[in-house]
Amino acid sequence: MTTESHFPAPAWKRLLPIGVVLIVAVVLGIAILGSKQSSPAGDEHGHGAHADESHHDEKADGADSSEPAKGPHGGRLFTEGGYGLELTIFETGVEPQFRAYTYQDGKPTDPATSQLTVSVQRLGRPPQVFAFAKEGDYLKGNGVVEEPHSFAVTIAATSDGKAHQFSYEQVEARVSMSDIQIKSNGLEVATAGPARIKSTLPLQGEVRLNEDRTVHVVPRLSGLVESVSVNAGDRVRRGQVLAVLSSQSLADQRSDWLGAQKRLGLARTTFEREKSLWEGKISAEQDYLQARVALQEAEIAEQSARQKLASLGAVASSTGNLTRHDIRAPIDGVITDKQISVGEVVKEDANIFVVADLSTVWVDMTVYVKDLNAVKVGQPARVKASSFDAQASGTLSYVGSLVGEQTRAAIARVVLPNPQGLWRPGLPVNVELTAEEVDVPLAISADGVQTLREETVVFGRYGDQFEARPVQLGRSDGRMVEVLGGLEPGERYAAKNSYLIKADIGKAGASHDH
Repeated sequence: MTTESHFPAPAWKRLLPIGVVLIVAVVLGIAILGSKQSSPAGDEHGHGAHADESHHDEKADGADSSEPAKGPHGGRLFTEGGYGLELTIFETGVEPQFRAYTYQDGKPTDPATSQLTVSVQRLGRPPQVFAFAKEGDYLKGNGVVEEPHSFAVTIAATSDGKAHQFSYEQVEARVSMSDIQIKSNGLEVATAGPARIKSTLPLQGEVRLNEDRTVHVVPRLSGLVESVSVNAGDRVRRGQVLAVLSSQSLADQRSDWLGAQKRLGLARTTFEREKSLWEGKISAEQDYLQARVALQEAEIAEQSARQKLASLGAVASSTGNLTRHDIRAPIDGVITDKQISVGEVVKEDANIFVVADLSTVWVDMTVYVKDLNAVKVGQPARVKASSFDAQASGTLSYVGSLVGEQTRAAIARVVLPNPQGLWRPGLPVNVELTAEEVDVPLAISADGVQTLREETVVFGRYGDQFEARPVQLGRSDGRMVEVLGGLEPGERYAAKNSYLIKADIGKAGASHDH
């Protein structure tokens, strides 16, 4: 007969299964953590593990064809037969450079024991070969790794008499586009080559009246305004009556002229009679000579009175109203200012009209001291309206000899043809002075220049692909721009609507892959 104990099991027996479970969990956790390689927070040039971030496929040839792992310095790690090589692009505080670290069975080795060369193949470029030398705990490449970092890389390494070769490819700022797509998008592909650049100097200006063709009309006689026949803005012809004044001083002048004219007629009659009598030996020669002198004096008096009227702009007439004074337009032009009204009394020096010939206008510009040496009389200039779409060409006719004490600038002037009256005085304009024309060995269309990742680039055409090429630019005339570096003569590039390629690269999320 079996007797069952009714006493509870000891406490340690009840806790034993729980302890076993905890121990197993701890052991598994340690194993998992140990099996994982810690991923570096970022490589030593601050770009993180770029090889894994690229959206393009990358292949490495070595012990196998799998994508290379990351090394301790965030670069690509290649291994073969226990030998390891980590290749990075370092650019913190320096221009981008290759740095290589060597390993044996996973442990760092002296980089001096390895001989290394790296060949970089870019689209449309000959291969660039980098030799390496020891520097600290790494091997440093002997050249700059130019942007973009989009290329196929071949690595040749020798260590302990054994040769190793690895390769990989990385792509950035590149899009594929067929000829059909190029045509449908309105893209234009051009060839980089020599061009003539017109170096220009941009200036701010303002349209002004041509003072050489502007007349301020004054009555030259005081009087009462009886009528005004024009208003500001009216176009007038030379000799057209602008206003009529009633002037007592003009009546006095005309009276003097009429008296001088009568005296002249009498003197001429007397002279003719005395001449006839003297020739007939009836009168003395002295009477004839006196009559001739009196005639000459009368002629002088009449001529003087006539010239006085002419200087006042009045007509020497013996009929009509002696007080009437017609104010006439001195030139063909437009009334730009009117300061006269019917019924008022004007003085002889009052500025009652301004008549301007607007067939030409002045464009005055402010030229600062730093630009004065580039500004010379006779330079071609292009004037563009800042408030509407209009432009015209002119020639620099004047450069001021004085520099303003406050502005530290001089005035330059362009005489601009204005047959349609489009350029109105007071209009602000932008002026481009052609400083010089030079032939440059390499230039591209200004429309092909874009900004990508804060760099100035042009999109080169290679086969059916466009790829960004950082360029250094020089002089420009707004149409063509000089290329100082980054592009070779004969290379094809996107010249028109290149912003569409930039947009495609943005959509693709192209990374700055190292």
